[in-house]
Amino acid sequence: MSAQAVRTGIWFIGARGSVATTATAGCAAIAAGLHPATGMVTETPPFAGTGLPPLTSLVFGGHDTLDCPLPKRAEALEAGGVLPHGLSAAVTAELAAAEAEIRPGGPLPGDSRTDDELIAAFAADLTGFTRRHALARTVVVNVASTEPAPGEDDTRLPASSLYAAAALRAGCPYVNFTPSTGLHSPRLREAAAAGGPPHAGRDGKTGQTLLRSVLAPMFVQRALPVRAWSGTNLLGGGDGAALADPAAAAAKNAGKERVLADTLGTAPEGEVHIDDVPAMGDWKTAWDHIAFDGFLGSRMILQTIWQGCDSALAAPLVLDLARLLARAHEAGLSGPRPELGFYFKDPDGGPAALGEQYAALLDFAGRLRAAK
Repeated sequence: MSAQAVRTGIWFIGARGSVATTATAGCAAIAAGLHPATGMVTETPPFAGTGLPPLTSLVFGGHDTLDCPLPKRAEALEAGGVLPHGLSAAVTAELAAAEAEIRPGGPLPGDSRTDDELIAAFAADLTGFTRRHALARTVVVNVASTEPAPGEDDTRLPASSLYAAAALRAGCPYVNFTPSTGLHSPRLREAAAAGGPPHAGRDGKTGQTLLRSVLAPMFVQRALPVRAWSGTNLLGGGDGAALADPAAAAAKNAGKERVLADTLGTAPEGEVHIDDVPAMGDWKTAWDHIAFDGFLGSRMILQTIWQGCDSALAAPLVLDLARLLARAHEAGLSGPRPELGFYFKDPDGGPAALGEQYAALLDFAGRLRAAK
């Protein structure tokens, strides 16, 4: 197979969700020259010559429990201002091709299959997709709604772990862009750490926590003790509905708080509150209130407001991650990739500060370039 003919699969868990739809439509738009690759770090000069799969070579499919066709989902996102006007019509063929490769997810209510039967079925979907399109490899990316953390007495794997196990079984690189358990289940952790395809996660760092990972080192480096750090998220759409569940919100907030504890050395007072506001659709407002001490004990306050669309923030990152892990797999790398911590709230090791994470990512790019 010629270098020009080599194609790479991206298999989204949550393939009809906002993030996956935005990424699929966005990739088609960039590949066609309709829009620039804004937000894609892998399209910046430091990644030239690293051998990442071209955007034109990516083939999309996935699992989902929803039944809204991908072109209709894109039209809804366009109506909500997430996708630019006219984009869904301009890339309708690419969306239809991806829709044809979306398979039923699960487990759905009433599904009597065991965990191993579900894993086998999901893995068969992955290998079938790879064979049908003669793909060099397929990267599995979890962008499904956040699930509650499993309880100690749960006897079944959570859905995210079933998909992660299927990726391992099919030999596919894996990205967990959600706070859900995925490969962090005790039943999978040993297998994930023992080699196998490269993987990275978890919980994508898109907005509020991205800013926290920049600001927290500033307080440490300037010797300004942080007394309290509180926040509020207002959001709608599927994420807002999912995070209205206190257990799912707790799983989401764990990553936000971990960034502060890892950087500051201790967890400050305060917490993040998440409110579901359906009228906001796929848009989000995140507010932070930071109380800290200045010289001679003077009390000071910093407040930040982040307003944006999570899907548009996340989509370029998941495309970056899929390309980086595909190239890592091609280069013979395996297991957890801490070099990709730049993209996550809860990475697989490595530094917590964004600047140091970016430096590690650039070093990783150099390794991939040298492996060509």
